Amino acid sequence: MGAAGLLEIKKRIKSVENTRKITNAMGLVATSKLRKTKNELAVNNKFIDITEPVVRNLATTAGEEGSNVYFEGNDSQNKLYVVITSDSGLCGGFNSSVVSKLVSEIKDKKDTAKIVLVGSKGLGYLKRIKIEPVGEYVGIEDVPTVSEAKEIFDKALEMYLNGDVSEVNIVYSDFISSVKQETKSIKILPISKSEGTTGSFLIEPDLDIVLEDALNIYLKGKIRSILLSSKCSEQSTRMTAMDGATKNADDLLDKLKLKFNRIRQGAITQEISEIVGGAAAQN
Repeated sequence: MGAAGLLEIKKRIKSVENTRKITNAMGLVATSKLRKTKNELAVNNKFIDITEPVVRNLATTAGEEGSNVYFEGNDSQNKLYVVITSDSGLCGGFNSSVVSKLVSEIKDKKDTAKIVLVGSKGLGYLKRIKIEPVGEYVGIEDVPTVSEAKEIFDKALEMYLNGDVSEVNIVYSDFISSVKQETKSIKILPISKSEGTTGSFLIEPDLDIVLEDALNIYLKGKIRSILLSSKCSEQSTRMTAMDGATKNADDLLDKLKLKFNRIRQGAITQEISEIVGGAAAQN
């Protein structure tokens, strides 16, 4: 392999170096976004920890005074699954694991499963398993806002209160740590009241009004917490994927440079041999 081969290897080295710059930069961006989203998740979880005992308490009180659709459910045979995926790629198996969890949840009950999709990347996966979502929400911020959580919550609550579905479940990737994420399916409606304990307090102006307002605040906060957790998992997975891609690029560069040096050394050795051979022929 002569000069043409060396030129081809140089082009490949340049291409890999450019790719490495991109993957390295994306890894750094994902790390920065993860740090920011983690901080917001911690704050939002504190809010959930404070409001959840109040809601549980109100739930038990409401149960003593009669039935409530938020806790008793309805007679619909359908179940709603809010599936949270990403809006951008290059995040490893993040989206496929979430959709796989959905498939394991609905199994042979596709006819009674209603899907609301969050994130554009999940649409292709749903099409492969022949599921058409009843709602789509795309372009969610890297740090999901309360208004975005409210929009999703309002859609799910409307379907639940109208009797279109008897359950609202959310399928997502739960962020445990930067190296561990767990795909989960959790039910947010109807709300379990088994953990509630009745407190001796006065509720004004009316239990139903207070309960509905408290539930709306709590559930919107819960959905936002899930969105934040999913975003953390997405950025963590992307960070890992980009780090792996950067390391692979480093390994490939080492091999290409070694090959380049060997070919160049061989060409130099050949040229020296030809010079020496020519000089010897003249003597």
